Amino acid sequence: MKSFNEQWAVVRSGTVEILPEGELEKKLARSIQENRPLRVKQGFDPTAPDIHLGHTVGLRKLKQFQDLGHQIVLIVGDYTGMVGDPSGRSATRPQLTEEEVRRYADTYQKQFFKVLDRSKTEVRWNGEWFSKMSFAEIMKLASRITVARMLERDDFEKRYRSGEPISIHEMFYPLMQAYDSVAVKADIEIGGTDQKFNLLTGRQIQIDYGQAPQAILTLPILAGTDGVLRMSKSTGNYIGIDESPEEMFGKTMSIPDNLIISYFELVADVPLERLQEIRGLMQSGKVNPRDLKLELGESLVRMYHGADLATAAREGFIRQFSQRQAPAEIESCIIISPEPRMRLAEVIVKAGGAATLGEAKRKIEQSGVRINDTVLTDPHALVETTQTFLLNVGKRFYREIQFKG
Repeated sequence: MKSFNEQWAVVRSGTVEILPEGELEKKLARSIQENRPLRVKQGFDPTAPDIHLGHTVGLRKLKQFQDLGHQIVLIVGDYTGMVGDPSGRSATRPQLTEEEVRRYADTYQKQFFKVLDRSKTEVRWNGEWFSKMSFAEIMKLASRITVARMLERDDFEKRYRSGEPISIHEMFYPLMQAYDSVAVKADIEIGGTDQKFNLLTGRQIQIDYGQAPQAILTLPILAGTDGVLRMSKSTGNYIGIDESPEEMFGKTMSIPDNLIISYFELVADVPLERLQEIRGLMQSGKVNPRDLKLELGESLVRMYHGADLATAAREGFIRQFSQRQAPAEIESCIIISPEPRMRLAEVIVKAGGAATLGEAKRKIEQSGVRINDTVLTDPHALVETTQTFLLNVGKRFYREIQFKG
């Protein structure tokens, strides 16, 4: 194991809060002295099919602990996932079925190990213990916290004051996450800043069950590509780690300039010296932010797809958007139409360039649609179904359109 000072520098890096800091220092020093790895826990509820860059903020911190020789414990929340984390929510989450959670969890397990070392990771499903608990045991767990304490949470308090409903099952979520720490005997739990209440509840519940309380680390929350909301699949502002190199690169290029530094800090693999250079360049204004985004996009694609595809994604982006050329390979789309003409908006929807006719018409009106490199702006335009043409919608959508009667 590395020395205390070396480990402490890594542990502290990138954190928002360490609670209690002195207690974690003692845990770490004792771990080194006894050559006993700390058990570092984080839970993931499989409430959507894929992991995005926002999830990797925590996974990358776990990887740091793993590289220091500590034991990572990943909790797949098959039971908590069916409840849904109320943190930061202004309304009750829709409950997922067991089948949905299991299906999403399968993809999570494959994607976790794009960051972590599978052979050194302990993966647990919290259904292991919750499915076996009797009602008496659930009542015992529920007695460990008061309603008044629950209503101290900002999200619950706001909903209570505004008259929004709060379901009893939502109040079980912090208790369930806390009991996960009891079940796996966690020494440390990490999570986003919005998880602070849940993480502190874990300390309390461990004490109630006769365990030494875990120390907690809170981490920054990654803003999504819109630059406003946290990255989330539900808001569509995400970059998935399993997306194609081209899609990942293109989405990275779309982030606001004020997110460049935080993305380099939180989700990219760059040396500390280069990170300091990037900060200086952004502060001085001596660099075109677009150039840094090209570097960021290549770094992210390299991490999840390899160096060759990262280089190809960068070159493809420059060719496609800077030089206004179409990508080297364009997917074909065959549309069935017995009529000699079809509305352009309908063609866009059928090809997958827009979800609705209304959206397609807006893109046409905003000069976002080209046919064979000619911009069309009439939302009622018709196209001949006897021709084959190149359809371009927005910055990244290209299709070769063919018609069949």
